[in-house]
Parts: sequence; structure tokens; C-alpha cells
Amino acid sequence: MQDKTIDELLKTEPTHHDVIVSGWVRSFRSNRFIALNDGSTIKTLQCVVDFENFEEEILKKITVGAAIEVSGILVESQGQGQTVEIQVSKLTILGEANPEDVKLTILSPKRHSLETLREQAHLRIRTNTFGAVMRTRSKLAFAVHEYFQKNGFNYMHAPIITGSDAEGAGEMFRVSALDAKNPPLDENGNVNYKEDFFEKETNLTVSGQLEAETYAMALGKVYTFGPTFRAENSNTSRHLAEFWMIEPEVAFNDLDANMDLAEDFIKYVVNYALENCADDLEFLENRLLEEEKNKPQDERSEMNLREKLRFILENNFKRVSYTEAIEILKRSKPNQKKKFKYIIDEWGADLQSEHERFLVEKHFKCPVILFDYPANIKSFYMRLNDDGKTVRAMDVLFPGIGEIVGGSQREERYDVLLQKMKTMNIDEKELYWYLDLRKFGTAVHSGFGLGFERLVQFTTGMGNIRDVIPYPRTPGNAEF
Repeated sequence: MQDKTIDELLKTEPTHHDVIVSGWVRSFRSNRFIALNDGSTIKTLQCVVDFENFEEEILKKITVGAAIEVSGILVESQGQGQTVEIQVSKLTILGEANPEDVKLTILSPKRHSLETLREQAHLRIRTNTFGAVMRTRSKLAFAVHEYFQKNGFNYMHAPIITGSDAEGAGEMFRVSALDAKNPPLDENGNVNYKEDFFEKETNLTVSGQLEAETYAMALGKVYTFGPTFRAENSNTSRHLAEFWMIEPEVAFNDLDANMDLAEDFIKYVVNYALENCADDLEFLENRLLEEEKNKPQDERSEMNLREKLRFILENNFKRVSYTEAIEILKRSKPNQKKKFKYIIDEWGADLQSEHERFLVEKHFKCPVILFDYPANIKSFYMRLNDDGKTVRAMDVLFPGIGEIVGGSQREERYDVLLQKMKTMNIDEKELYWYLDLRKFGTAVHSGFGLGFERLVQFTTGMGNIRDVIPYPRTPGNAEF
């Protein structure tokens, strides 16, 4: 007799053979019907107990949240919503759950707010919502690797501890083994990092891009998929201090090929979720529909969750230059009526989420790729265009969340890159190795970064990015 997951059992025909299954009790009705869930699916398996054959002491311990093991015969279900159920012949209590404690936790039938659930991050995964989100997250992560492996990419592990700031923003978490209360000082009274573990200032990485470029210039096509960190004090529904980043880098790809790659990749992983997370996406879609009933009609989404996902697959991403986008925004009603928080009045403005969402949701009504941004609002490594004022950058914008991908053709010319670094006060000695790449068989190359949590957020329809990562790290919060 082999243990089976509930997902496996629900997909099988009634066997009338003995099966064993373990899980957590979701409900126990009439001292007879146990709804059991083991995390393999959002669905529960009905386990029917003949209470006359079990001691009352055991029946009392079958409470919501308790872990149990049941064995019995898999038969055709008499109830609605499932084809099979277990006629229980043996039941073992693996772990009790006090009913009084359960009432105070997320396991009670009462609907809890997502904010409350974040305070019980060790238990929130037991809820249907977070079970569905995290199973979808897992499937999306697999799809990321499958796409790149199928397309000839090499998976590269970029360092998490680094001495360089790839984005040049300075919002980094310092890594140090020095005594915080009594650090060694140099002759000027500053902390002497020469005595630290790495003998220099080091930080948690904000991006694996620069290191990935070095590998692309040897292996051709590489990608990283790992944790990145930003010490940005942003308490918003779109920002995390710790998140996962997907960063492909491809030798000999120009910006057009980079945009093609981003679109093809996103469509692949979204399609994978639609095909492999059907039950969870159906649940999340219905959850959103219930939420929207409380909103005014004009604030409700035009499409349900799975329609949004299919819309991404069925529409080409609209490619628009930054210059054209600025003109559209300048002439737009929200801008002219000063409804935007950040008014667009001149070329060179750094676009905000409200502008990106207007372009996607109101103007073009499809995913948008913006390209050729002003050089002075983009990073030093992006290739300078012949006009001397724009760079070969691109951002992919999605409905609901704005930017989901940021990328560029990288600056492959040594002299131009060196000058840009000097202009932006980036230490060329610190990044000598990055400059060196341009001396040893330099070539056109491109890549992009996609914040994995934003992809999960879009796919699941969750409104806050803190609800698509197991343990969110945000300003003032590093619990669990």
C-alpha cells in the first residue's frame, strides 16, 4: 500500500483498493466527513469516517488544523465536486491542533486580511489563497529554467556578496564582520575596512548583470536567477528589500533581439502557468471577482485574471520610443488636467508607475515596450545612441503593475564606456574587470532583468508584492 498525494488520488478512478494519505484537516462535519488537504492541490479529499467504529477520544482530536494519516478504500464519491473519496478504516492523529488556538489563527473559517496573515507568515501558507499563490510561484520558477534550458542558455550563479554597485544608486546592504560597536578606525577616524573580512567595503548584490556579462562573453547565452537586495526605503505594494531576479545576457544580441527575447520568454512562462496551474488560477480568479464586487463599477477590471493572462499571449507587445511616449503623455487628459501626481512637461522626465500604467491600460491597451531612453536617467552600462543623448534601453510595461522588465544593449565600446563611467563618478578601478571585457574580443551584447515577484504578482492577480514571496523583507520588517 503506497502513500499518494491528494492531487494524485483526485485524478485517479475509484480503485476499491486500500490507500494511505496524510494531510491537515480543513473541516470535520457531522462526526463523519473529513475534508483533508495536503498542499499538493487547492482541493480537499473527502474522507468518510464510520464514527461507530472509532473511539470518541480520537474523534475529538480531529479538529481544524490537525495533522492526520488515514487509510482506507478509494471509492466513488457520493458527494458533489469530486469523483472519489476514502472510506476510512484506520485513522492516526499525527499532530493535534487545539480548537481554541485555531480560532485565533488563520486556520479559522473567518476571513482574515492579507495584512493580518503577514503577521503569521509561518501559518499563512495553510490558507487557500497562499497555497494557490505559492504553488503557482513554484511552477513559474520551473518554467523560467525550462525556457532558458530549452533555448541553449547556461545557468550561472552570480555572487551574492559583491564590491560593486551595478545600478549606481548606492542603495545597498553592507556586509561586514567588524565589531559594530567598536570597529577599527584609520588615521582619519573612518572605519578601516582593510581590517574587515574581505579587506574592503562589500555589499549584498543589487544585480548579477555585470558578472553575467562576463560569462555571456565566453559562453554566448547565460542567465542568472537568484536573490537580490535593495536598501531602498520604499513602503509600497511594488517594492521589496529582498527579491529574486531573472537576468539573461546574450552575446551578439542587439536591442531588437533583446526585446524579442523578453516577449518570447514572458509569453512562455505565462502560458506554462495557464496550462499547469489551472485549479489555483481558477480559485485566485474567483477570489478577485469576489473582491471586485465591493468596488464601484468603473474601478472593476475589464478582464478577469485568466483573460488577462491570455491577453498577454494573444497580443504582440507594442514597441514605442521614449520620445513618442512622452508626446502621448504630454497630450493626455490626466496630464493636461493635472491628474497625474508627476506632471509631464518636457522631454527627459523619468517616467513613473502612473505614466507607465496609463500607456498600457488606457492608451495602447496592450503590453508596451518602451525603448531609447534619455542617457542621463539610465545606468552607465547602456549603449549610447548616435544622437549622443539617448541609450539603447528598453522597459516592458504590463497592465496593473507597470514595469516588469528593464534591459538594454550594453555599451561594448571601451572608450565610450570609460567616459560614461567618469561622467557618472563610477570608480573605474573598482570595475577594471568590467572595462577589461571591452579589450578582449568586444562584441555587441544585450540583456535584461525581470523581478520574479512582479511576474508572480501579475500571474496570480495579488495586489501587493509582499503576498507573493514566502517571507517578505521590507523597511522595519525582518521577522521569521
